[in-house]
Amino acid sequence: MTLWDMIEPRLKRRKPRQNATPPRPARPVSVAPTMRQSPMRARYEEVTRRMLRVHGVRVRKWRTSMSGVAWQVTYVDGTVSRLIEAPRPRGPMSAAVFLHEIGHHAIGLGVFKPRCLEEYHAWRFSLETMEREGLNVTDAVRARMRESMDYAVYKARRRGLKRIPGELEAYLASTPPSRLAG
Repeated sequence: MTLWDMIEPRLKRRKPRQNATPPRPARPVSVAPTMRQSPMRARYEEVTRRMLRVHGVRVRKWRTSMSGVAWQVTYVDGTVSRLIEAPRPRGPMSAAVFLHEIGHHAIGLGVFKPRCLEEYHAWRFSLETMEREGLNVTDAVRARMRESMDYAVYKARRRGLKRIPGELEAYLASTPPSRLAG
């Protein structure tokens, strides 16, 4: 006699719960629900799909925060997977962060040295793409780029970078960025 022989009769005796709620039907898998959409939401989805396809990027995870990361994995057979984690574009800020992460792959990971210069070019890609696609580049998006670049240059200098590239001179803050001060 096995353990399963002893357990099986008990499983057959179980009675269904009386007040159990029926399971919800699964939501269709897509970029967004199939409900009626606003024109801007449809526009964000269109841009999202196109950017992922054109640059050969796959989203590993849609983040709920306004942060992101881009990386690539090179397999033994030589194939490369380009991956990002970013917020799903639903407004100007989330679109900017998403396109910034796409920008890392579009310009090439590790092509620009130092790292703060790569951040600058990824942000430029993001804002230029938003303007070209007719997406709203708000003052908050520009402020986010500014804060991000101030921090990137500050961090590079703190880690010993002596010569700042010309494109980044505008981001030489005499004091650390506000989110680091305290």
